[in-house]
Amino acid sequence: MRVLRPPAPEDIELVRSLEAAASSVDGHESLASFVWRDLASPSHETSGILGVADTTPVGYAHLGPSDTIGDPHLVAALVVDPDHRDGGLVASELLDALVREATILGTTRVVLWCNGANDDLDALAGTRGFTRFGEQFQMRVPLPLAESPKWPSDVSVRSFVPGQDDADWLRVNNRAFHGHPDQGGWDQSTLARRLAEPWFDPAGFLLAFEGTELAGFCWTKVHHDARDDRLGEIYVIGVDPDHQGTGLGRALTVAGLEHLARDRECPTGMLYVDGANRAALGLYRALGFTVHRSDRAYEWMPGRS
Repeated sequence: MRVLRPPAPEDIELVRSLEAAASSVDGHESLASFVWRDLASPSHETSGILGVADTTPVGYAHLGPSDTIGDPHLVAALVVDPDHRDGGLVASELLDALVREATILGTTRVVLWCNGANDDLDALAGTRGFTRFGEQFQMRVPLPLAESPKWPSDVSVRSFVPGQDDADWLRVNNRAFHGHPDQGGWDQSTLARRLAEPWFDPAGFLLAFEGTELAGFCWTKVHHDARDDRLGEIYVIGVDPDHQGTGLGRALTVAGLEHLARDRECPTGMLYVDGANRAALGLYRALGFTVHRSDRAYEWMPGRS
């Protein structure tokens, strides 16, 4: 195990090769977008752990700071070469190395996200001191939908204008996701990092107003999955608590998917939803979404066995 603080450009290319090999077999990415954001602009808390057999990279684990406001902790992810997965040895060694590095950094908490997780991974993570504490589903639907958005009365819709709508959007987002560990509590710096992403397109960031008051939003993005299929993602969707129960959430979902199908020519819509959010799951299933895969979060805290 080689600890990289932080990974150098040549190390990042090795990580990209590992990710490409894994995704070609799994059909999905192992390393989430936060890993690539962190590698592009590493902090003093950024660490990479590269597993090498002889001279061949066999796995990589990433540890970096969360940008969740008010909840300082480290986030982690890992990828293992498909030819070196038998027995779980490489994954176990990477998890042990993550724990050692987190201990050196003095963190009080690590959240490890694993895409396409299953009960075998639950068991493996448990043996290394990680406890499962969250699950989200990636859901997909063929596009276009058969329905059009049905807006509540007095609602108007337009695209987000950077610099003009930032404060209103932050207010509504933080009200809609109050207490949420990842989406709640954003500030201007969190939003600025997302607006600087290469995929950001203001035309796909829809704002719904009742009069002059922002009532809800649907933020979309377009990317390709591991098999190079064009995916239109509902990145974040939220409704101010004062406007919930009006049908605005469904209308925004349909409008976002309509934009992705019509304007961005995406044949598939996709989103992530908390596995415990029954109301959202019911809405998305009613629109034709089905679960494509399960992603799980595991927590490690020092002193907890």
